[in-house]
Amino acid sequence: MYAPATAELPVVVIGAGPTGLAAAAHLVGRGIEPLVLEAGPRAGAAVRAWSHVRLFGTWAEVVDPAAERLLAPTGWTRPDPASYPSGGDWADRYLEPLAEVLGDRVRLGATVTGVSRAGRDRVVDADRERQPFVVRFVHADGREEQLLARAVIDASGTWATPSPAGGSGLPALGERAAADRIGYRVPDLKDPAIRARYAGRRTAVIGSGASAFTALAYLADLAKSGDGAGTHATWVLRRGLSGSTFGGGTADQLPARGALGLAAKAAVEEGYADAVTGFRTEAVERDAEGRVVLAGEDGRRLDAVDEVIVLTGLRPDLSFLGELRLGLDERLQAPTALAPLIDPNQHSCGTVYPHGHRELSHPEPGVYLVGMKSYGRAPTFLAMTGYEQVRSVAAALAGDTESADRVELTLPETGVCGGAGLFDAPAGDEADGGCCAPAPQLVRLGAPAAGGEQAGDGERTTGGGCCGS
Repeated sequence: MYAPATAELPVVVIGAGPTGLAAAAHLVGRGIEPLVLEAGPRAGAAVRAWSHVRLFGTWAEVVDPAAERLLAPTGWTRPDPASYPSGGDWADRYLEPLAEVLGDRVRLGATVTGVSRAGRDRVVDADRERQPFVVRFVHADGREEQLLARAVIDASGTWATPSPAGGSGLPALGERAAADRIGYRVPDLKDPAIRARYAGRRTAVIGSGASAFTALAYLADLAKSGDGAGTHATWVLRRGLSGSTFGGGTADQLPARGALGLAAKAAVEEGYADAVTGFRTEAVERDAEGRVVLAGEDGRRLDAVDEVIVLTGLRPDLSFLGELRLGLDERLQAPTALAPLIDPNQHSCGTVYPHGHRELSHPEPGVYLVGMKSYGRAPTFLAMTGYEQVRSVAAALAGDTESADRVELTLPETGVCGGAGLFDAPAGDEADGGCCAPAPQLVRLGAPAAGGEQAGDGERTTGGGCCGS
């Protein structure tokens, strides 16, 4: 596969998060030298940004086997396999030690700004596949550097590029001007300054996934506390409420994930949040007191709120890959062979079949987008999916096609199978039950909700196989 000039070069891995470090561990296990470039000052920089949120998966599910083999000789032992780590736990007790074991193979403060073929822009065909990759990056002090690589594994994730509030995919009119009142992350309400920002105030939460569930549950807890009296949330959904809105509940094979949806449902039923459905934000305005008013595409205007939390998903940054020949689905910006497996327009179950190097490949041989970035704009992902991806990719780069093609993962079911995709059917249309399930039934709020501990989204988690894998 590789010309002699490139065979001894390292494989560059972009990102020292869970998937990127797992990729490096698998490459080391295959006798291939990795070089991990991480933009942040520490390994797991993006994970540390949501250190206050707990994962859906237990320690048994969020440690990569190849990484554990590298760590074992150092005396590292996995924490209680049945316990749920927070993002901070995951970074401090697993990602940081793994980066230390990899040593000089991990470079911190190195932001990748471009990837191409040596001497070949994306137009040139001649002798293209025999040329090494050129990876250009900038150090924290502004110095530019470039190096050559035999292959590139982009595990840079999507954390840095949250989607906007606007229902069209563009920022809502006035969204940027209201930046002082808008956040795009689940707030850490244990931080006194952040807690004071939301306590006793009205907050709009825009989004319908795990992060929105988390924010609603946190705000409800704040409202119940001594310093949070008067805290209230307006939950803004682009869809209606259906049987799948709150996830799989007790049917979810990841209990903490199911409990999170139940906690969000309880926030609404107990009066700590009001749900506004079928609302697609067109504009963000200010009232006379400077509070925020959301205006919808249908002409509706919501009551003014003090703060807005936008949790409408994430999207990949493809800007530094512009000189490579990528095969990406025009809707999801995910690899074309993977996109049909994860397309939320079709798959309402929230589960995805395991996949590997073939689904992740591109017209440019030797380039792989893995981890969260491989899902493009699709909303759901499990860490264990990323680990299986990089196991397969490392095997393929080592020439072990048999192992690369073998599926070595069974993903947990979400307990959700039904729904109308990303957009509810217009009024009067017969609902298409989505993925192998009957049409959804509307949820009648008001009945007592089952209890459950809160949990958050690991690498923006969910996964599995649609109605069984």
